[in-house]
Amino acid sequence: MMFPIRCFTCGALLADKWEEYKRRVAAGEPPGKVLDELGIKRYCCRRMFLSALEYIDEVLKYEKQVATRPTTY
Repeated sequence: MMFPIRCFTCGALLADKWEEYKRRVAAGEPPGKVLDELGIKRYCCRRMFLSALEYIDEVLKYEKQVATRPTTY
């Protein structure tokens, strides 16, 4: 799934912070500290970052298989 542009609950803009969050967490920084430094204070917004999974690449593999499969009715 692609990361949402805005928080589902409060509507705050989040997408502009996603790449830096992902990069810093992958480098080994604690997620809570990164969120604090990025200015993400509300728990609803923090939830968006902590629960996000990027699985669009996995979904696209199946889409390619379905697109090439012959349809029979």
